[in-house]
Amino acid sequence: MSDTPTLSPFLQFALELAGTAAQEIIPRFQRTDVRSKADGSPVTEADTEAERVMRELIQARYPDHGILGEEQDDLNPDAEWCWVLDPIDGTSSFALGLPTFGTLIALLRNGHPILGVINMPGLKETVYAELGSGCWYLNRMGDLEQVKVSEGADRVADAYLSTTGLYNTDIDPNGKDSVPSMSVLIRNARKFRFVGDCIQHAWVARGLLDGAVDPKMNPWDNAALIPCILEAGGVLSDISGNTDNLVHAPNLVTAANSDLLKDILSTLNAS
Repeated sequence: MSDTPTLSPFLQFALELAGTAAQEIIPRFQRTDVRSKADGSPVTEADTEAERVMRELIQARYPDHGILGEEQDDLNPDAEWCWVLDPIDGTSSFALGLPTFGTLIALLRNGHPILGVINMPGLKETVYAELGSGCWYLNRMGDLEQVKVSEGADRVADAYLSTTGLYNTDIDPNGKDSVPSMSVLIRNARKFRFVGDCIQHAWVARGLLDGAVDPKMNPWDNAALIPCILEAGGVLSDISGNTDNLVHAPNLVTAANSDLLKDILSTLNAS
């Protein structure tokens, strides 16, 4: 076990936000109704209430900070400091009663994520990172350890990979003309599993998976993952290979190393 890190006030506050959100989420877990938003995606009372309490805490503690969240309108999103919130990443899993969902919290400075928290209250696990301070994993027993990405797999044929879903891919293109070849990636990986939402990227950071693909993402999905993957020694890009402004990437690939990322992208973009 590594020495316990010194938490900055911002990271302490982010973990406080995660705990407060969990107090709204867990009492509703496996006992909540699901409705559809205008875009067809699911939402529950746990989503809306968890984001509400986090916003209230931010506005009380840091009234000049911006807030960008999934369930409410943006608040001063161009501020120097901006919090990015996804109260329940994996609402479909939450609605099914599966514990594989998470709360994502990030802090941007001038648009760049400086810290990220992936809290999985159903599993009682948290992965978090702040730039320059490493990536850390807290388990249900309260044990804290610094985590690193896996070693050894630098090509798809040797890698254990996952994806959240098949939408916006060649298997389920949703009418799109240009889509990644997920079927090729599935066939060529050493092992392939379907691991939902933020947990798959947390597992990349912990070295349990070598790489993960999300075919559809939003800023509140991306922002918290970026510091965690980078501080664990990993790499990430969108499916086209772009690494700029990943907070707003429309999709995301995380990997243990640059060679593996390059091979994943090459496979996904094979015609």
